[in-house]
Amino acid sequence: MFTSNYYQESKQQLTISRKQGSDFAKSIARDFNPLHDEDNSRFCVPGDLLFSIMLSRFGISQSMSFDFQGMIAGKAAFYFDSKEQEIIARNESDKPLITLNHSGEVTKSVLFIEGLIRSYVAFSGKTFPHILVELMQKEQKMINTKKPMVIYDSMKLSFDKFTEIAPSVELNNCHLDVNGKRGMVTMNFDLKSSNESIGKGEKQIIMSGLREYEQGAIDELVSTYDEKRGNWKMSG
Repeated sequence: MFTSNYYQESKQQLTISRKQGSDFAKSIARDFNPLHDEDNSRFCVPGDLLFSIMLSRFGISQSMSFDFQGMIAGKAAFYFDSKEQEIIARNESDKPLITLNHSGEVTKSVLFIEGLIRSYVAFSGKTFPHILVELMQKEQKMINTKKPMVIYDSMKLSFDKFTEIAPSVELNNCHLDVNGKRGMVTMNFDLKSSNESIGKGEKQIIMSGLREYEQGAIDELVSTYDEKRGNWKMSG
């Protein structure tokens, strides 16, 4: 599958370069989170890429629950510890990075899997600024615009059935729960095939370092983000 372009594998260990992680974020997800910039000292591999690799290697189950527990810097090796209903991506120190619990029927249809990956990461890439800015404005809280920290916490997928048509992902509802300087964003979405509902999902992300909302700072952040996206498109 196309995801094989974004990692290397040797002796059952996988590595993802900074360039591969950054290219996936920008070209597939259209995600310009600074944490995925190739030259960022705090660079981490996009959670969407790890999610996509797991789907492409193990297929899609009717019920899937992902727990994001750690981040990977560029070129750090990891491997998959696979059991009957649990798959864990672990780093070289055996610490878990993502734990996937799954059950039910499994499809390994390339069309369905690649379709879901592309639809989901495109949806995920719209989290900022489309969804987060509106939520921050509503709660009058915002991230540190100079060093934004927005990371995955968990995700769930459930399917009533699989089809021969690539599924789409559509936002249903979302909300932001604020607890001091920490915020949890929950997004519920529908999984559809030819406008027919075939399942649902939930994505949760953590926003750290929350502070009082300042429209000027948010406008500047969004402008910088849009400029990066425009420049990458022109150079890419």
